[in-house]
Amino acid sequence: MRQHRGQMRKARRHLFEPATSDLNANTPGALRKMEARMEIPKRLYKYRAFSALTIDLLVSDKVYFADPASFNDPLDTKPCVHPDLPIDQLEQTLRKIIENRIATEMTGAARSIMYRGPKTMDHIERHSRRQAERIIADIAYNATNPEFTTAPPGPQLQLLAYRLQDELLKAYGRGVLSLAERNSCPLMWSHYGDQHHGLCVGYEVPLDVQKNLHKVQYGGSRLIEASKVAAMLDADETARHEVDAAALLRKAWDWRYEKEWRLIGHRGLADSPLELAEVTFGTRCMNSVKHSVIKALVGRDKPVKLYEMREVHGTFKLKRFPLNEQELTASYPHRARSASECFEEIELKR
Repeated sequence: MRQHRGQMRKARRHLFEPATSDLNANTPGALRKMEARMEIPKRLYKYRAFSALTIDLLVSDKVYFADPASFNDPLDTKPCVHPDLPIDQLEQTLRKIIENRIATEMTGAARSIMYRGPKTMDHIERHSRRQAERIIADIAYNATNPEFTTAPPGPQLQLLAYRLQDELLKAYGRGVLSLAERNSCPLMWSHYGDQHHGLCVGYEVPLDVQKNLHKVQYGGSRLIEASKVAAMLDADETARHEVDAAALLRKAWDWRYEKEWRLIGHRGLADSPLELAEVTFGTRCMNSVKHSVIKALVGRDKPVKLYEMREVHGTFKLKRFPLNEQELTASYPHRARSASECFEEIELKR
């Protein structure tokens, strides 16, 4: 029992702990990551529409790690498991990942209510095993349905692979901060910058953050072998790197114009690990919005540089220029009745 408990804890650490540092393991795959890391731009950019959330992120210096399920591409962060293992090994892999998930969920629940009963871990492990066995038994039963095709790889293998794929997605309960290499991409402004009405926030990348920043790879396949998942659960770092990349860092070739980098963290708002350095306003951004952002950032202990995008005459390109802050602050805030009252005073003097 103690040996089994130790194995479960070790597997849970490798599966459910943050995957960011594991992507940098000392493996051939990690060497490729090191090469990519050397090419990290000095600044990365986040396109945003102007909103209350945008102002809050700027003035409170926070970032938002999004749930991958909310991404506009339904194929993003959706790896497909290829069943390259025999049924017994595939069942064992599925059993392990289910036990890890349920045990992690129940342990977290016990901690939240500060329950530390003497037999808590024994109960959690027994319940996790029972649930895993029930799921695997249901799969074996459902595979006997005569409506399923008998073509390779066969219904039971395919059902096991589908369930392993589902469990793998549940295991990656992380949030993603998507960033871009460029601030002047017209498509990015149209898709993410509110059709050029919004803004683009520029961040410097501190050295201590670079190890957790990963470049998205475009093209290839969404497939990941079940044997790689099994090896990952057995603490194989090379397999962990490959599974992480398939689950978090791979997109269709058509998205390559984004030149995306990803920072992985806990879902939701968080203090920014990046250094806010600049804000660029879109070509259609209203002057009142620019003025609001200027005022919101007044008094910041590290000033933020402000720019605006303009069209390059005769081309389809955009170029940014320093924002004339004095001109904006001279024009805003504006009071509509001031001019009419001024004329009224002149009439009274007559």
